[in-house]
Amino acid sequence: MKQSIRHKKIIDLVKQLGYVSTEELVNQLGVSSQTIRRDLNELAENNQIRRHHGGAALPSSSENSDYADRKLFFSHQKNAIAKQVAEHIPHGASLFLDIGTTSEAVAFALLSHKNLRIVTNNLNAAHILMQKEDFHITVAGGNLRTDGGIIGEATVNFISQFRLDFCILGISAVDKDGSMLDYDYHEVQVKRALMESARRVMLVTDHSKFSRSAIVRLGDIREVDDLFTDSPLPLELQQHLTASNVNLHICE
Repeated sequence: MKQSIRHKKIIDLVKQLGYVSTEELVNQLGVSSQTIRRDLNELAENNQIRRHHGGAALPSSSENSDYADRKLFFSHQKNAIAKQVAEHIPHGASLFLDIGTTSEAVAFALLSHKNLRIVTNNLNAAHILMQKEDFHITVAGGNLRTDGGIIGEATVNFISQFRLDFCILGISAVDKDGSMLDYDYHEVQVKRALMESARRVMLVTDHSKFSRSAIVRLGDIREVDDLFTDSPLPLELQQHLTASNVNLHICE
């Protein structure tokens, strides 16, 4: 695909969604993440988009970094998932929020809640949530990534000290055999600690994750209590979950 065609498609997607992630562009355009990053940098230099960690948004004359103004950064699918997740979280609950833009969409959806106690290794989610004075937010220590995620042995040890009501868990891929997969061994160790430290695990993932592959196995999707996604599951996964106790929520 020619660069000029890619640039037009990127601009069209940003205009349509308000925000589009690098990984979504890779899937849509069928090119490498390095190519997409070069495209985004060039478009940003020409003020055709605004560059952000992990994606791009509409250009703006304002450089205000207030996350409350950034709801449109998440796709319609992720916002639909986040809305339904929030409906299952009662006021006064305690929860973990994982790394990822879907978890950040959930953070936005929780802003109408009261008296939540939140532990997170996602600095972007913490930034979103901190505007609520009645929320008690604890940020895990560890190694900080450029996308605002915190991982490492210290993160695992920190999270393991808690026992919370809910875990909002993200994942990079789900294989047809039900394996939950990610790209980073260290991130998977944190996710495992999150799962083991929560009374109820809610997996939040859009349909694109069911056609991807990654190299590090977190576990089986039947280990979660709830699966929130935006479209019906592939047949193999439907069959895999048939005899399980997983509550499936299709968020359309």
